[in-house]
Amino acid sequence: MDRRKFLKATAALGVTGLAANVSLAQAAAATMKTQEAVGSDTITHAFKFHNGKFKVLQFTDTHYIAGDPRSIRALNNVREMLDAERPDLVIHTGDIIFGKPAEQGLREILAPISERKIPFVVALGNHDGQHDLTRKGVADTVKTIPYCLNKCIDNIYGDTNELVTLGTSTDGTPEWVFYLFDSGDINTIPGMEGYDFIHFDQIAWHRQWAEKFKAKNGGTPIPSMAFFHIPVPEFTYALRDTKRIMKGNLGEDPCPADINSGLFTSFKEMGDIKAIVCGHDHDNDYAMKWKGMFLIYGRFSGCDTVYNNLKPNGARIFEFTQGQSTFRSWIHEYGGNISQKLDFPDGFKTY
Repeated sequence: MDRRKFLKATAALGVTGLAANVSLAQAAAATMKTQEAVGSDTITHAFKFHNGKFKVLQFTDTHYIAGDPRSIRALNNVREMLDAERPDLVIHTGDIIFGKPAEQGLREILAPISERKIPFVVALGNHDGQHDLTRKGVADTVKTIPYCLNKCIDNIYGDTNELVTLGTSTDGTPEWVFYLFDSGDINTIPGMEGYDFIHFDQIAWHRQWAEKFKAKNGGTPIPSMAFFHIPVPEFTYALRDTKRIMKGNLGEDPCPADINSGLFTSFKEMGDIKAIVCGHDHDNDYAMKWKGMFLIYGRFSGCDTVYNNLKPNGARIFEFTQGQSTFRSWIHEYGGNISQKLDFPDGFKTY
């Protein structure tokens, strides 16, 4: 569905941030549902620092269509970003493809990563399962591509929930945790139409892992980041708050789900998540600090199969240093320009 038509059609549904109508019993059931998944130690991959550094490259919204000449720009962008940045890990935050044949499109746009033998993991976007493969079919196809790390956490909502750790170069003791959440497609709760949201069993999954890492770390939360496609409603709340601090490009209002399932509040309560990183909104690539949390957009990595007014395309890079709970990030634009060279949190200090 076209973004502009979708927004117009759903404008009358109410104010962004409608609370989900769920009982405490349902929430408790969701928590119980995740216990088996957490107990099975389903960590997608455990990385170690190399020479004290580790680089993550985020692609988002490539919207690739196999055989469509409008997609060439996305494929060229992926190749250039990988060769220029040489990341240790690639995270794709969804809307990988945008048409049929889905399998061919997935293999072609992800091939440059695999060919360079770079590990990668994906969190599907809302459009990925709208073609000739279901979301599970897309996830299963992606998992067959060499160097893909996706395993899929069982017993919780979605097909691409993943957990990656980054540990010391010696014994691999985790210093960072990267959570990938499947933010779904379209909400199917009757009377609450709109984009999907992070569900309660997914939130419980994160909470249990956060507690587990905290216990292993002597009672201190391990710094973590959350990656997914559709932003949470707090991206909209923050934009309206004069106390927020923003760096980068704002080209459109955030387009989150109308339902606020409490993910942001849960992150704050657990104390581990330092940044939420999303895609979905093609004309945004800003990083914002709000209520002690970083709300970050990736750089549109796609092509002309969809709207895109933030040109050129590119990717967002994150760099981590062993022994530090801070990180660096920048935007690498197609053609070589580097923008938004930011230190987190020092680049967002106010005086």
